[in-house]
Amino acid sequence: MGEQPIFSTRAHVFQIDPNTKKNWVPTSKHAVTVSYFYDSTRNVYRIISLDGSKAIINSTITPNMTFTKTSQKFGQWADSRANTVYGLGFSSEHHLSKFAEKFQEFKEAARLAKEKSQEKMELTSTPSQESAGGDLQSPLTPESINGTDDERTPDVTQNSEPRPEPTQNALPLSHRQSYREAEAEREREVFHPLVHSPIGRNSRSYADPKRGASSGSPSSAISKHWEAELATLKGNNAKLTAALLESTANVKQWKQQLAAYQEEAERLHKRVTELECVSSQANAVHTHKTELNQTIQELEETLKVKEEEIERLKQEIDNARELQEQRDSLTQKLQEVEIRNKDLEGQLSDLEQRLERSQNEQEAFRNNLKTLLEILDGKIFELSELRDSLAKLLECS
Repeated sequence: MGEQPIFSTRAHVFQIDPNTKKNWVPTSKHAVTVSYFYDSTRNVYRIISLDGSKAIINSTITPNMTFTKTSQKFGQWADSRANTVYGLGFSSEHHLSKFAEKFQEFKEAARLAKEKSQEKMELTSTPSQESAGGDLQSPLTPESINGTDDERTPDVTQNSEPRPEPTQNALPLSHRQSYREAEAEREREVFHPLVHSPIGRNSRSYADPKRGASSGSPSSAISKHWEAELATLKGNNAKLTAALLESTANVKQWKQQLAAYQEEAERLHKRVTELECVSSQANAVHTHKTELNQTIQELEETLKVKEEEIERLKQEIDNARELQEQRDSLTQKLQEVEIRNKDLEGQLSDLEQRLERSQNEQEAFRNNLKTLLEILDGKIFELSELRDSLAKLLECS
């Protein structure tokens, strides 16, 4: 199945400055996706974040890790394997709390998984340690193979017990064959000492020590036989010891090669994990890209509407400016008209005053004229009377 994302969020990623160990160095220019991954094959939880194709966070959660909230929107944790401290800046306190809860949850799950794996390793390693404990912990000596001097007796039942052999998988093929040949030869000599000895045919002298002691020569022959057996076993023991030492050296070399292979496998596994992370996030990135494209299209449409509205507002502003200019011109004209009206009103008041004066003058002239007419009428009447009197005087005369 590989690794699968089980929780994701977005945050700004930081790392502690390796030189000062105090300042934060941003590893992403903007907020990126930070995900928890679970590897079901190794039962491991990891925090992974990618900035494009570059992994800026690749941290395996261990039981001794601690996520610390340093502010309302910022948290950090130390990764001893990566020899750094990661920091995350969130957009809200809710996102930080959710990330911290998931960190604690997966940390507890990692602790339980580690305990289970340790129990399994103890159960599987206990039988192998019991079977291999007698093989590699005790060195091969003549006493361990043949027993002590007190135990080197012709009793077949004591020597017929099978001895634990060194782990043959730890030996090369040539050493395995030589070890098997030497062990088979040793067993034939131990289990059947009387067949290969020159006194093996005289079973009664071997079975009856009292009779052998009475003759004298069989006892010396038996001691020589066992001395020869001891020399042979010592030689076989030396061969086995040399083979064991050589196999131990080979085991050390193989352990070094195995460690190198494990490191290479771990590096390749991390690379595969990064590639799986990239491939697993490709769909999310594609979806996010599609959403961004849709958002961009919506924003472009909104922008077009806003531009049209801006154009309409510009036209309205131009119309308003024209109306303002017309209003200003009309206001100026109105002011001019008002000024002219004031001038005309002044002229009108002057004319009214002049008219009033002329009317007064005419009235006075009329009054004077009436007076003159009255006087003239009086004079005319007097003249008429004078004429009449003169006429009468003429008639009388």
